[in-house]
Amino acid sequence: MFIPLHDANTLKHIKLQWVTMGLIAINVVVWLFTGVIATESVAQAAFVGLGYIPAVAFHYAYLEPALSITPEPLTYVSYSFVHSGFWHLASNMLFLWVFGDNVEDAMGHVRFLVFYLLCAMAGALVHGLIGMTSQAPLIGASGAISGVVAAYLVLHPRVKVWVLVFMRVPLPLPAFVPLILWTGQQFVMLALEPDGNVSWGAHVGGIVAGALLVLVMRRRGVPLFDREVVMPRAVRDRPTPNPAMITLPGQPPRPRLPWDK
Repeated sequence: MFIPLHDANTLKHIKLQWVTMGLIAINVVVWLFTGVIATESVAQAAFVGLGYIPAVAFHYAYLEPALSITPEPLTYVSYSFVHSGFWHLASNMLFLWVFGDNVEDAMGHVRFLVFYLLCAMAGALVHGLIGMTSQAPLIGASGAISGVVAAYLVLHPRVKVWVLVFMRVPLPLPAFVPLILWTGQQFVMLALEPDGNVSWGAHVGGIVAGALLVLVMRRRGVPLFDREVVMPRAVRDRPTPNPAMITLPGQPPRPRLPWDK
């Protein structure tokens, strides 16, 4: 439906989005080892061993010990760092790059990392509950990314976001326009194609988790729905001039007189 390109939303509480960049780096490195350097058989083994398999998670099936790369509970998280190809990776990381920094800014580094992993787990759980006996491995960061998108929508619905509509037309839109449409699409597609090739259930699980978790994990004083303009730290820390005083070059401040302009 759309591709996010850029948002006009400066960081207000942190200097750099370390966690967002770290998550992108980890995803890229894992893709290089499982999708570029690895042979096809090794890549398939990585998908099975790191991916989330509902039938295994709910004990309808068991993996051979040689294929169990991570202990079963960890696949609720490990699946989100594995991608099937470049475009699968690129689309998820682009969403994370555009929206993740401001959510990290609203929460702080540590809480954002916890938030991201919880959204990934929620996406896997909903995916598994929809098809408990499925033996197809779920991979990709879209569950966690969906949580980030939902949190951004709750925090900054009025911020202008440049999006590429229908892969052709770049438009600056208030964030709530493309993000509400995108969020609604996930629920509609889950109702229409619960067993499709795309895990709409993981998207919906991430969305619900992200929208709820941001309410309790944001910094104290960070408003919801852009109800208050929060100035960047560099502006907040500047001393506010006293309107009752005037400063002339080479002279100390003195009270403002009626004829002063």
